[in-house]
Amino acid sequence: MSVLTYPERGATLRRPLPDGYRHLHHRTRIGHGREVFEAAGAAVLSFRMHRAAGATVRADGPAVPGARVEIGIGAGPLRISVPCEVIRTQDSPGLAGFTYGTLTGHPASGEESFLVEMAADGTVWFEVTAFSRPAAWYTRLAGPLVPLLQRAFVHSLGRHLRALAAGG
Repeated sequence: MSVLTYPERGATLRRPLPDGYRHLHHRTRIGHGREVFEAAGAAVLSFRMHRAAGATVRADGPAVPGARVEIGIGAGPLRISVPCEVIRTQDSPGLAGFTYGTLTGHPASGEESFLVEMAADGTVWFEVTAFSRPAAWYTRLAGPLVPLLQRAFVHSLGRHLRALAAGG
């Protein structure tokens, strides 16, 4: 049975992030208005955002606490599978998204949250917060390349979410 591979469950929702991990924080404007927020929130909670960015997703349904999800990233023989468990979801009038943690077999150990927020002025923001450290020989070997790839993927998620929220 796969279990979470880190003890700081829920720490992406608190500050500061835990020591001993690489930290990532990315925030980007998605658009403006309730329709954009609703579309972006639905795309995040259904994993459509991940799929639009080129990831494969194996999940039994939308993001709900306790759901197991397997994200496939990369291409061809370099595609890796990353098993995670959704540990929290948000779905309210101004905040939508989820947090998942790494499970046994994931090449990293840590947590990542994907949140869509509608500010008081109607601006819709997408925010990713993560902490992680290598958990497999190849992520340790890749060293500083891993955070660069992670940051590139997160930027891609933001671009694709902006397009999905705009109806693209």
